[in-house]
Amino acid sequence: VLYTATAHATGDGRDGHATTDDGRLDLDLRIPKEMGGSGGATNPEQLFAVGYAACFHSALKVVGRRRGLDVDGSEVSASVSIGATPDGGFGLAVELDVHVPALDPATAQSLAADAHQVCPYSNATRGNIDVALTVV
Repeated sequence: VLYTATAHATGDGRDGHATTDDGRLDLDLRIPKEMGGSGGATNPEQLFAVGYAACFHSALKVVGRRRGLDVDGSEVSASVSIGATPDGGFGLAVELDVHVPALDPATAQSLAADAHQVCPYSNATRGNIDVALTVV
């Protein structure tokens, strides 16, 4: 183990409060209006999207540098969706949009595919949720 992050949720879960042990995150959580909540604060899907986008972008840059590619100006956007599953639970889906302006589309696609094998979030979600990877 290289690092462990610990967070605590209190209140009513999605309508509550969350903090990290180091105090760097200390925020209210609210159910989005689209899901029947009050909105007005962040939600778990936004936090997951931020984490996945940052982690995948880091993996993209590491793999790109290893391959000697120009990854300057690259960007990653993550969209996290939540919906009902057939068994009555809830599931997630992720769309990753990768932009690497200095690379031709085929090279950028190959780089993104390699980063998808390295990224810890990708490894954690593989086989568990749908992840669509698009080079834009």
